[in-house]
Amino acid sequence: MTIQVGNVTTTPASVYTSTGNSAITFLSLCNYSAGNVTANVYVVPNAGSPGNLNAIVKNINITIGDTYQIYAGSEKLLLANGDSVQVDANVDNAITTVTSYTSI
Repeated sequence: MTIQVGNVTTTPASVYTSTGNSAITFLSLCNYSAGNVTANVYVVPNAGSPGNLNAIVKNINITIGDTYQIYAGSEKLLLANGDSVQVDANVDNAITTVTSYTSI
């Protein structure tokens, strides 16, 4: 397994893009700022764009110092080559992401 970390801004951006086929085994959003933050998470097909049709978490409120886990335990999100997970928030540089994935 491999880990990838990212910083979230107000513009949707990829926190993980699949190279080949892969499975995300863990994804977390951590609010390290001094205020509450609202975030969105999208699973975007190769060459697609983030939007309401591929949102898996919409307007989640993450309180000061809290962490929100999306995939943990035995859950997995399978991605094909070029598919991505993209995240945005209402505040720049307030949330970090940690993604664990493995090639399949």
